[in-house]
Amino acid sequence: MSETVETPQYSTQATPPKDRDALLRQAEQIISNVLRGGVLLSAGIIFLGLILLLIKGPGNGDFPHTIPETWQRIVQLNPYGVIVLGLIVLLFTPVLRVMVAVIAFAIEGDRQYVTITLFVLLILLFSIIVLGAMANANIPAHESSTNLEFFSLIFASSLIAGLIGALVGLGGGVLVVPILTLAFHMPINIAIGASIVSVIATSSGAAAAYVRDHLTNLRVGMFLEIATTLGAITGALVVAVIPTQALFVIFGAVLLISAAPLVIKLGEELPQHVTNDRFAKQLSLASSYPDAKLGLVEYQVTHVPAGFSMMYVAGLISGLLGIGSGTFKVLAMDTAMKLPMKVSSTTSNFMIGVTAAASAGIYFQRGDIDPMIAAPVALGVLIGALVGAKTLTKLTNSTIRKIFVPVLAIVAIEMLLRGFFNI
Repeated sequence: MSETVETPQYSTQATPPKDRDALLRQAEQIISNVLRGGVLLSAGIIFLGLILLLIKGPGNGDFPHTIPETWQRIVQLNPYGVIVLGLIVLLFTPVLRVMVAVIAFAIEGDRQYVTITLFVLLILLFSIIVLGAMANANIPAHESSTNLEFFSLIFASSLIAGLIGALVGLGGGVLVVPILTLAFHMPINIAIGASIVSVIATSSGAAAAYVRDHLTNLRVGMFLEIATTLGAITGALVVAVIPTQALFVIFGAVLLISAAPLVIKLGEELPQHVTNDRFAKQLSLASSYPDAKLGLVEYQVTHVPAGFSMMYVAGLISGLLGIGSGTFKVLAMDTAMKLPMKVSSTTSNFMIGVTAAASAGIYFQRGDIDPMIAAPVALGVLIGALVGAKTLTKLTNSTIRKIFVPVLAIVAIEMLLRGFFNI
């Protein structure tokens, strides 16, 4: 097995020119710093809000769901206002990452990806500003829990979810939704709102390390984000008209479908005999990544239209279920586009934050993000994601896949039982 892996059928054409490679590495470092700075600032503000909550109590029982309302609470040093500010900083971190990517591609002189990234940015801003404002109509005040023991339990559960989510590229949401609904008996709309936050925290925390370590394929991620953001907006808009039990069934079915093809490839380390299709050549998607055991692994990309179509479905599922849809993202890149599992996982982590941000503004302004649920979820998955990111670099592609499959299967069965039998 090792002899086959050491000599994969990859073309040397995948290696970019030296000057472009140097610019790409600089862009990766800048994007990594933006992601890291965003999550650290967010975590610090949330922590400050929790300290104020312990000192002052909750004050006004409802929490703000618009930026003007949040600012009014901050001026009053209301703990909920400060916590919500931390969540807003986290929600806008992927948007800032896309803005920085536009500048990075412009410096590199890549007009094609400047256009692609600007389009993604416009979709995000349209969703947050226009669609989010439309969702804000007639929202009743929401009373939030202040039980610190409850808060601690959610934090601990979310930490585990973030660790596993970062390892397999799913985002913490794939476990946060089942944990909050099955273990803590929360309404699924509140669970999905918290999960959207967890997805952004996982993506930003883990992706900062993956981008810095050159494991993420930035061009694959930015191109496919066009499909995922459009799908996420669609899902966030139609979720209000879909019955709750149907959401559980959809969730479980999606996970089982995602796991099935991967069982066949459990022992595969790298895809073999992959050749760039014409879309991969035109979009410069082929690349390489450093591996602790294999050295520099060069890879090519195929079936780009199929992967792009699957990414719209992934975005749709993300908007419906608040899971980041890392399952379909990994599936599309690993199975359809034939990327190495480690690249699929890290690029999925890179993308899921932007996918979630496309629907986060709608959920936030609709009142589905409870700060006393979302805050411990965000902190927990963020810490878990950082630990998971360090762990992943030491694992093989086949090991990651072996973790990925049983996690999906267990959660899928739990959610199907809840959907069909209301367990």
